[in-house]
Amino acid sequence: MKLIFLDIDGTLVKAGTNTPPASAMEAIRKAQKNGHKVFLCTGRNIGMAAPVYALGFDGIIALAGGYVVAEKELIYHQPMPKEDTEDLLKILHEDGVFCTIETTDQSFGDENLSDFLDSAGEGNSEIERWRKALKESLGIRPMSEYKGEDAYKIVIMCNDNSQLQRARDKYEKDYDFVIQEAVGHGCLNGELINRCFDKGRAVEMVANHYGVNIEDTIGFGDWMNDLKMIETVGTSLCMGNGAQELKDISDYVLKNVEDDGLAQGFELLNLV
Repeated sequence: MKLIFLDIDGTLVKAGTNTPPASAMEAIRKAQKNGHKVFLCTGRNIGMAAPVYALGFDGIIALAGGYVVAEKELIYHQPMPKEDTEDLLKILHEDGVFCTIETTDQSFGDENLSDFLDSAGEGNSEIERWRKALKESLGIRPMSEYKGEDAYKIVIMCNDNSQLQRARDKYEKDYDFVIQEAVGHGCLNGELINRCFDKGRAVEMVANHYGVNIEDTIGFGDWMNDLKMIETVGTSLCMGNGAQELKDISDYVLKNVEDDGLAQGFELLNLV
């Protein structure tokens, strides 16, 4: 049995959408029939992942590893300390950083985030996900409605790395600043993730849960927030539309998500 981990945006679906190519779902179903288990491994929270998760996966690593479910059993969750959430938001907002707080089921974004996204270009799967989510009201509520619910990570967007310096100075020892420069977009985007978890360690948790050797795990990703997963799994695959840095360290580079790249990977590894 292989454990297969799939990022959502830019890997399983075109960024910001919830409908995988028919070829991808056919490959996933065949792999499951062959005795393999297929998990989502995403930065999305449970609420934003729900339309995809409902398609019949064996579990989910959500919130970049902060919330892990194996066949409906919650095997790990670790929200941020409330004082960290409050202080980080204060510092980031003072320095002009656009923020989105992610709880288990809800996302709360700065009200002027949509204006910032409209000024960015296209091509970055995370920027596209947030642009799509805001445009179609896929669960992102105004930051003013955030009332201190348990948060698992903070998504950030800004114009320059200097805007993150104060937050880094105070919190980088405890939080991984997973930052991606959107080349040609005139901005940076990324996530602040508690160092006590990541996608890679979540993969290890699921493998241990099933008693599966890490060599029998497979990961598909497209962007640098998939780095820990790609570094951990026994076999790694990057989509053709992915970041060059991730392609350079992956075992295989596939076609783009919309060009049946995921199905290509399943066939390449004889999972179907």
